[in-house]
Amino acid sequence: MSTIGSRVRGCFMADKSAENHWFQRGSRVIRNLSIYAFLIMGVVISITPFVWMILTSLMSLGEAQGIRWIPSELHFENYANAWREANFSEYFLNSVIITLITLTGELTFSVLAAYAFARIKFPGRDAIFGLLLSTIMIPAMVNIIPNFLTVTWLGRIGPIKWINNWPALTVPFMGSVFAIFLLRQFFAQIPDELFDAARIDGAGHLRFLWTVVLPLSKAPVMVIIVLSFIGSWNALAWPLLVTNSPDWRPIAVGLYNFVEEAGQQLNLMMAGAFITIIPILLIYFFTQKQFTESIARSGLKG
Repeated sequence: MSTIGSRVRGCFMADKSAENHWFQRGSRVIRNLSIYAFLIMGVVISITPFVWMILTSLMSLGEAQGIRWIPSELHFENYANAWREANFSEYFLNSVIITLITLTGELTFSVLAAYAFARIKFPGRDAIFGLLLSTIMIPAMVNIIPNFLTVTWLGRIGPIKWINNWPALTVPFMGSVFAIFLLRQFFAQIPDELFDAARIDGAGHLRFLWTVVLPLSKAPVMVIIVLSFIGSWNALAWPLLVTNSPDWRPIAVGLYNFVEEAGQQLNLMMAGAFITIIPILLIYFFTQKQFTESIARSGLKG
């Protein structure tokens, strides 16, 4: 009898274990399906405006003003018309110059500051770094008026004017707290043994930074390049405030003016909008691997 009871209990436990296994597996499948459904919904919501912009830019004026989603005929001439009517050539050149100057300055100051916070010990280093990080909580719009007053004052006392010129459009954005934080986190992970070996070879801080640290930090540097490029290329409110003529206005301001002048020509508006984001798409496409790698490794260690 005891043997039969043991067998019955064994069968019961086996059935219960199998039931729990299938229940856990079913729960896991449902959870994964829910996650995938949520992600797919997010992708659709994010990409729909972009797809609509491209399709509308290829429509005729009548189709763009209607309710069509798919153009009956592709009108690639809309891009040439938008480029010509918006005078994008001048704005495009201005954006390239402004972006290159801003990017160069931001990389230079961010790399040097991040290295100092990560590798050089000086009194109050951690307190200064914490104070610097606290400024991230300040909304960007709050700084517009103080920055405007500052660049106006610098233009009055300096040898060159700042308002309606490249200094006002670039210098205020050469210091990025996020860039300093991101680079500092990477620099802090570099083993001290490498620095000790460099010191034995007679290398100082600058040589160690240039020959060892930067080659090992290509991923975060690439992230800074991408984010700085996007921020500078898309700048609108600040250029409108510090410029009063098209001489130094970037392409975002050119698009803003074109939208006001184009009236009901929705197809040309969308063509102009797509033209302005082409450089951003290209730079992200070629740096996507480094960008995602750096985001995955940043800020979570050190």
